[in-house]
Amino acid sequence: MPRETGSFRTSTTHGETVRAFVPYPLPPAAPPLAIENELAERHTEALAAIGRLRLAGAMVPDPSWFLYGFVRKEAVLSSQIEGTQATLRDVATFEATSMADRPADVAEVCNYVDALNQSRATINDPAGLPLSTRLLCHAHRILMRGVRGADKLPGEIRRSQNWIGGSRPGNASFVPPPPEEVAPALAALERWIHADDPLPPLVKAGLAHVQFETIHPFLDGNGRIGRMLITLLVEHWDLLDQPLLYPSIAFKRRQGEYYARLAAVRTEGDWEGWTSFFLECVAAAADDGVAIARAIHALVARDRNRIVQHPRATVAAIQLLDHLPSTPVLTVPRARGLLGITAPPARKAIELLESLGVLRETTGKQRDRVYAYHAYLELLTESSQPTAVVEFVPAQ
Repeated sequence: MPRETGSFRTSTTHGETVRAFVPYPLPPAAPPLAIENELAERHTEALAAIGRLRLAGAMVPDPSWFLYGFVRKEAVLSSQIEGTQATLRDVATFEATSMADRPADVAEVCNYVDALNQSRATINDPAGLPLSTRLLCHAHRILMRGVRGADKLPGEIRRSQNWIGGSRPGNASFVPPPPEEVAPALAALERWIHADDPLPPLVKAGLAHVQFETIHPFLDGNGRIGRMLITLLVEHWDLLDQPLLYPSIAFKRRQGEYYARLAAVRTEGDWEGWTSFFLECVAAAADDGVAIARAIHALVARDRNRIVQHPRATVAAIQLLDHLPSTPVLTVPRARGLLGITAPPARKAIELLESLGVLRETTGKQRDRVYAYHAYLELLTESSQPTAVVEFVPAQ
């Protein structure tokens, strides 16, 4: 018999009667969720993959090598799930030049990055907010700043009925809780996050994501905030000490199943099916991250060796290479600022890296030229989909 995960409230909205779903508080009950047999194996595999990812993040000279790209990769993919078309290269180019071919989409991704970074800083500040409804509202306000949905109460819990799928509440595929039930449901979720629940933290992160998506507390941006919540919880529960996990890559690859698994929790109480899917996605995303981390490490080591062996090598050129993983698109003025030098040596450093193929000029212009660390950006695009389990070994 299917497990009941909530109850319905009948109300009238937009001139028609709808049945809005109000989820029961976590954890799942009747029967409780048991992490045993196949789920236990999935959990062990996911934890092992996260352990490898944590090791990869600890074995590089500069954490920014990974943090820049990994945070933005999650931002790009999570936004693409919601229909944006911006790429990592678009975002990096905008950050370097303030120019973008898809400015509206790029702004959404940049807002996501800002929301995540500010949320992490606030949580880690002794005087800041804990992981809470207030924090998520603050993140939502940043996420919706100046982009589509900016007129839909950014940073505020909704005060009207919303729905998912369909053109109106009456033909929607899912109707979340009525507005008066949203604040109590979020409060219950917040209490559970900070309670001493015996379920494994990684499993709890997956349950919290479903619960947040089911509550759907905002008029727009729920999916992105809900996926950001996973990243914040993984760090909150000390599974990772940096936001290196980008679960949206696995959700995007299996997008139809992702939505189906969320729906099955509400309609059938299938927490087990969701948890198995979620743990598989975490393991796949972590292994993807390990493979890319290893590739980035090898790429930078290879390029440094090529620069050092070049007869016109300069200290500025080597120092510029070390900045490229966190500044993969740059201009001469930006290189000057990074290195604290004048234009002529900055230009010479760029020209050397360009002659070696490390940098590529992207505009074709003679003035205001823009250069990209092409190989690095290629490693971080979704077309590069390493999923095999690999052991992180520093490049020689």
